[in-house]
Amino acid sequence: MERARGVPAEGNRVVFTSWSAQNHVSQLEIAAADGPWIEDPDGRRFLDFGSQLVNVNLGHQHPRLVEAVRRQSEQLCTAAPSFAVGVRTEAARMIVERSPEGMERVFFTNGGAEANENAVRMARLHTGRQKVLATSRSYHGATATAITLTGEPRRWPSEPGVPGIVHFQGPYPYRSPFHATTEAEECERALEHLEQVVQFEGPHTIAAILLESVVGTNGVLVPPDGYLAGVRDLCDRHGILMIADEVMVGFGRVGEWFAVDHWDVAPDLICFAKGVNSGYVPLGGVVISAEVAATFDERPFPGGLTYSGHPLACAVAIESIRVFEDEGILDRVRKVGDGLLRPELEAIAERHPSVGEVRGLGMFFAVELVRDRATREPLVPFNAAGPAAAPMGEFAAACKEGGVWPFVSGNRLHVAPPLVTSDDDLRAGLAAVDAALEVADAHTVG
Repeated sequence: MERARGVPAEGNRVVFTSWSAQNHVSQLEIAAADGPWIEDPDGRRFLDFGSQLVNVNLGHQHPRLVEAVRRQSEQLCTAAPSFAVGVRTEAARMIVERSPEGMERVFFTNGGAEANENAVRMARLHTGRQKVLATSRSYHGATATAITLTGEPRRWPSEPGVPGIVHFQGPYPYRSPFHATTEAEECERALEHLEQVVQFEGPHTIAAILLESVVGTNGVLVPPDGYLAGVRDLCDRHGILMIADEVMVGFGRVGEWFAVDHWDVAPDLICFAKGVNSGYVPLGGVVISAEVAATFDERPFPGGLTYSGHPLACAVAIESIRVFEDEGILDRVRKVGDGLLRPELEAIAERHPSVGEVRGLGMFFAVELVRDRATREPLVPFNAAGPAAAPMGEFAAACKEGGVWPFVSGNRLHVAPPLVTSDDDLRAGLAAVDAALEVADAHTVG
């Protein structure tokens, strides 16, 4: 078969690749993987520093998760959601028990976008209102409602979207939209802004405020202390539901079962996927508070999915939660984040003028790259493409040459390795990033 222009592998002629111009797709073929490592057919190994799409939390080919798939496949491979299945019930029970107080049930989906889609549907039906507020720096998925909720440029080609979505500015201290000079000011001013948006839109028209507990692809933006509690209070005062999109940060990524636990905040609905079973079999869902769940005690919920609570996926989720507890994953993530990743990344920042800021929590960090530290001009412009994005492409290529497969987004490197990555492998990966940053330094002017 003749290769298409710019496409290196025959397989790409029949696979339509997401988020890509098909004649310009260039992909690494993964032939094998183990723990935090991926390997190509030639035996070249790369440290998976982004956990694929920040979902392989327990690493590749974890023997207990592989065994869970095998064991369940021999008993029952699939069953429609209209039937009761033991592993589905057990997975839901275990997730609810590890959720904030007041959560009662789980609606299973195939992934995060469907979770956000159905959470919004629940909120609208529960409140009888239509508007939903979401942040400008956000990604919530590519289904109809989820992409409209999304604040970043991937939304643009899908517009006009679902009506009733309003975007607002969330906190981002390094590039404060509120001209704040401290995190406390950023928190206060961000909450004032949100209160104003609620008032201008009409509190009685708003069903929910949906936000990523820690913003993921758009910058690993950790909210200032007090911000999520302030959103919770605002919602309570106006009868608005709080929806936490924990698709990327749930299940250990920041050292908690759910990131909201770090601030002791309980949303009305929590959307999850990715880390719930490390993506071994697609699974997502919505954790539902008792109050919202009661809305559908006598009134049917108008939604469902053929593969909701797939037995193979639920079996892996159960085993994943057990592995988290048996191996003390949550505690290790907190220790690694505070004791290794943060100090090592901050030391790297001191050595490189291209690093504007390091921020993060647990095993989820961003290294924001700039041309000029004084002005904070990004290394590449917002939504850069083509030649304008070349400096980040050069940096990513240097990481790969050093044996690290990076997760880059905009002008940032996101450091989100599997939670089981050893300290030695983490240090080796950071050393490769350190060396690669010399490429970024060459583009600095300050």
